[in-house]
Amino acid sequence: MNEEKTRIEDINRAFYDFRFDDRDAYKVQSGLTQEIVEQISREKKDPDWMREFRLRSLDIFHRTDMPDWGPSIEGLDMRNIVTYVRPNTERMHTRWEDVPEDIKSTFERLGIPQSERTSLAGVGAQYDSELVYHNVREEVAAQGVIYTDLESALHGEYADMIREHFMKLVPPTDHKFAALHGAVWSGGSFVYVPAGASVEIPLQSYFRLNAAGAGQFEHTLIIVEEGAYLHFIEGCSAPKYNVANLHAGCVELYVGKNATLRYSTIENWSKNMYNLNTKRAKVEAGGKIEWVSGSFGSHVSYLYPMSVLNGDGARSEFTGVTFAGAGQNLDTGCKAVHNAPNTTSYVNTRSISKDGGVSTFRSAVVVNPQAVNSKSAVSCQSLMLDAKSRSDTIPAMDIRTSQADIGHEARIGRISDDAVFYLMSRGLSEEDARALIVSGFAENVSKELPLEYAVEMNNLIRIEMKGAIG
Repeated sequence: MNEEKTRIEDINRAFYDFRFDDRDAYKVQSGLTQEIVEQISREKKDPDWMREFRLRSLDIFHRTDMPDWGPSIEGLDMRNIVTYVRPNTERMHTRWEDVPEDIKSTFERLGIPQSERTSLAGVGAQYDSELVYHNVREEVAAQGVIYTDLESALHGEYADMIREHFMKLVPPTDHKFAALHGAVWSGGSFVYVPAGASVEIPLQSYFRLNAAGAGQFEHTLIIVEEGAYLHFIEGCSAPKYNVANLHAGCVELYVGKNATLRYSTIENWSKNMYNLNTKRAKVEAGGKIEWVSGSFGSHVSYLYPMSVLNGDGARSEFTGVTFAGAGQNLDTGCKAVHNAPNTTSYVNTRSISKDGGVSTFRSAVVVNPQAVNSKSAVSCQSLMLDAKSRSDTIPAMDIRTSQADIGHEARIGRISDDAVFYLMSRGLSEEDARALIVSGFAENVSKELPLEYAVEMNNLIRIEMKGAIG
């Protein structure tokens, strides 16, 4: 991270709210029609099966009802959303120097090149609907690890692997916005870690949505084979506009036998964003998925990463924090499905609400009859910083065997005046004292992140506590 970004006193929302003039090389018309989907497919030079997949997904989208059980998304009108925006660059680059100047400036201000040089094994950068930069360290590639953009993989030697796995975990029939994603997806990353390989230094993808009134629909597909290890980080941000933007990405994670995948996300969308993202992992015998999630931005979020524990002894851990400020209704949580004996899921979340923000934790644990001797523990804690904010916990448990150990606990509280007074007596201002308490409350996530990302998350908390986010 650059110095500007890690000095707390210099941070304000303007750091993320900068934007460049809309000088796109190409964009489709707003709305969602068969003609638009076919236009996107031509732009992407899709193989026949993908073009047909898009059109089937579009049909499913039109036949599927809007969700009616979470926060209102009435302000989202697909007739006003541009589903594909190609930035002003002809192709993806592997040398940072070749990226167009305005796009390069965006990512430099966000700290991407510094992060790549100091702490990451590989970086992908997406701007609007296209990946504009991708690179991976030679020593990682030498292990047989593949890290590239999904579209290159679709058209290259990994085409059969993409076709075998693409939207098999999250089919278009899953919900309306999964169908939308299947119709208009663009960009995203493909990672393949062969059996026994260990990628100790994280890989990262960063998504930046610059265009007003647009959607971003990147697809992340990660396959970690038997006995392998990977830590993958995704970050995202967007400037604020006075029109709705939409993020409806999709993440599919395949974790092989005795493999481990840690998937970390810091989502910092602007507060005009509808974040309707879908993430799902399938874990084989002895494998483990670790989710680390920080949700700070967007006007409305629906976000529930799911772990499908398919093999004996498969494990899932979810650690998350959600911060809902003024004008935000963030409905987040996770799901775990136990399909095999001796499987384990553990959930530990924190939610913070301020200035009338609404934070809802929603979880679902399903233990099927064959999943004997399985264990699940769900712990969620909520902190409300004023009387006009709201925090709710909605756990669901569907346990179909008596041979399981299941637990759930929830706590809702407020900042202790005594704690604030104590910190103020040690020289802190009241604002800094409250920010320090909230940072400590969210420590379960920050301590699981690499140092630079933990710094960014604590900075975001301080931004929110100072009321500086737009």
